[in-house]
Amino acid sequence: MVPGAREGTLQSMSLSDWLQAQLFERRVVLVLGWLDADLAGRATGALLALDARESRPIELHVDSPGGALEAAFALVDTAGMVRSELRVMCRGQVGGAAVAVTAAAEHRIASPHTRFHLAQPTARFSGSSEEVVSQSRHQQEQLWKLYGFLARRTGRPAEEIAEDMRRGTYLDAREALAYGLVDEIASGPRP
Repeated sequence: MVPGAREGTLQSMSLSDWLQAQLFERRVVLVLGWLDADLAGRATGALLALDARESRPIELHVDSPGGALEAAFALVDTAGMVRSELRVMCRGQVGGAAVAVTAAAEHRIASPHTRFHLAQPTARFSGSSEEVVSQSRHQQEQLWKLYGFLARRTGRPAEEIAEDMRRGTYLDAREALAYGLVDEIASGPRP
């Protein structure tokens, strides 16, 4: 039986489902792992559902090494639509396209040991040579949208962000704070 469940009501609920329900009740949405369309769909659905319920702040916890630009932009667009204040808590590693998700929030916090990896999101192209050229051009346009968005959120030039992402720059929490990716660093463990 799930911890804290009443006899007969939640017996069939798995521990994972129970934890998700507890987090949802506390207005916490998780973006953990590789950011793909499925993860973005679940997270955007949760954000929209929570926003429709009431206007208290929503916490989006991000621990994602990267992912697809389209998935990141789906979350960025959703963050811009919700009326509730969105707070992002970064932990573990946040990289590639997931950096845009972090930048989308009104208030951005990093745990003391978070690592940020400014890296260009990768894309796979297939088809005829004309289709590959078209897909590549679209990817470049999307990358410049990403650089422009990050420039507006960090106060840094888009060209600097593009260069840092081409180089695969790593930042610790303090460096991310100075870079403008986060607004504060959460206090560390107590001694």
